[in-house]
Amino acid sequence: MLAAIAKIAITAVLVVAISEVAKRSTLAGAVLASIPVTSVLAMLWLYADTGDTEKVAALSASIVWLVLPSLLLFIVLPLLLRAGWAFGPSLLAASAVTIAGYFLMLAVLRRLGIAA
Repeated sequence: MLAAIAKIAITAVLVVAISEVAKRSTLAGAVLASIPVTSVLAMLWLYADTGDTEKVAALSASIVWLVLPSLLLFIVLPLLLRAGWAFGPSLLAASAVTIAGYFLMLAVLRRLGIAA
């Protein structure tokens, strides 16, 4: 239980730190946010919990395939905001497009026989 609390605390501190840096410099915030912090932490926690490098490798390979549809969020969100949409609806719409992209990518991968 203590390990889970430590994981949550470390992850939360990193997310808050990135948002605080972004307040001062959007470029520095973007650089930090573009580092796949969530993925790195997930791989770190998975390895710490299991010691299984094959599981870490499989997670990493699956993440690669799902990075592509995740980019939709970063394309759609600024387009909608610059088109005059409010932040909330823009984020919801961009998230919906991203989720649709995930389902589409998973369907394509299944059709190609690639496990993700």
